[in-house]
Amino acid sequence: MDVKTRILQAAATLLSESAEADISTRAVCEAAGVGAPALYRQFGDKEGLLTAVVDYGFEQYLASKRAARPSADPVQDLRDGWDNHVAFAVENPNYYRLIYSPGLSAPPGAAAEAHALLVAVLERCAAAGRLRISPEVAAQMVMSANAGVALSLVSRPAIYTDSEFSRLVRDAVIAFITVDGATGAGDGAQGSASGAPGVPVTATTLSAQLRDTPPADLTSAETALLQQWLALLGTPSEA
Repeated sequence: MDVKTRILQAAATLLSESAEADISTRAVCEAAGVGAPALYRQFGDKEGLLTAVVDYGFEQYLASKRAARPSADPVQDLRDGWDNHVAFAVENPNYYRLIYSPGLSAPPGAAAEAHALLVAVLERCAAAGRLRISPEVAAQMVMSANAGVALSLVSRPAIYTDSEFSRLVRDAVIAFITVDGATGAGDGAQGSASGAPGVPVTATTLSAQLRDTPPADLTSAETALLQQWLALLGTPSEA
C-alpha cells in the first residue's frame, strides 16, 4: 500500500470515529505511521487532506450510482437517488457533514460528480416529457432540498424524528418539478385541461432531446440560438 492510500485510510477511520466530525493531522500521521512532511507532500495542507478524504469516503457511494442502470421511469430513478443520498448521509454522518463544511474553500470533487449524475437523471426526465423546468434549475432545487433533509437528519436527529420526513419533502419537491407521466398535464401554463403538456414542458422536453440528438440539418450556431429560445419558453411565467 502506498503512502497516500495509508494516509487516506487512516484519516477516513479517524473521521468516522470522531465525535466532532474533525481530525488532526498529527493523529492521522500517527495512525498512518508517517511523518508530517509526508502528509503535507501528498495533500498540501489539512484542507487538502479533508477534501481528499471526502472523495475517498464518497467513492463507494458514487460507484454504486455510476453502476446503476436506468429504469424505464426516470422519475422513479430520481426518487431512488434521493433515498440513496439520504441513506448514505445517515450511515456516514461525519463524511456528509464534512462535504458541506464551510471550512473547505472549494467543494470536493465528489459533490460535483454527484451533481452531474443528478443532472443526467433530470435530462432523462426532460427528454421523456416529465420535467416542468430546465434540468439545471431542477437539479439545484433537488440537490438543495435533498442535502437540507440529509443534513437535518444527521445534525439534529433529536428534532427530525418523523420517519416520513424525507419522503414527504422528496415527494413535494418532485411533484413541483415534474408532470404526470400518463397525461403530461399540469395546471395553468403547464398544461391544458385536455391533458396536453403546456409550452414550458414542451420546450424543456425538446431542449433535452436536442442535447441528446443534435439535429444534423442545423448549424451549431442555429442550434445554440434554438436552445436559447427554448430556455426562454421553458421558464414558466408567474401567474
